[in-house]
Amino acid sequence: MNDGIKIGQLYPMQVNPNAFKRSTPGVHNQSAAGKNSFSDALDRELLKFSHHAEVRMAQRGITLPQESIHQISEAVDSAAQKGAKDSLIVLGDIAMIVNVPTRTVVTALDGGQMQSNVFTKIDSAIILK
Repeated sequence: MNDGIKIGQLYPMQVNPNAFKRSTPGVHNQSAAGKNSFSDALDRELLKFSHHAEVRMAQRGITLPQESIHQISEAVDSAAQKGAKDSLIVLGDIAMIVNVPTRTVVTALDGGQMQSNVFTKIDSAIILK
């Protein structure tokens, strides 16, 4: 007996799953006046990790304490103020490429991978203690 869910079974191709999202009372979506929703504001504050970055961090045994994540987030804020798009952020023996506008860590390397590595497609670098 196989009762597995097939792709498209829950949401047929012509139906957009986002159409079923409920709005939270007191939180308004972006209006014509240009106001941002709470989730948009929260996205601007959070540091996100791409799937690729999460996989690389797991493979390389990289863990980040909350204090380090806070430092990286502040570095991303500084890079954004300077107009950076893609930054190399080095914290101790960990290097990360971060897409600044989306606040997303794209990949991460440990000390072994940093040596003799060429970083391309970045427009800024931040070295943290």
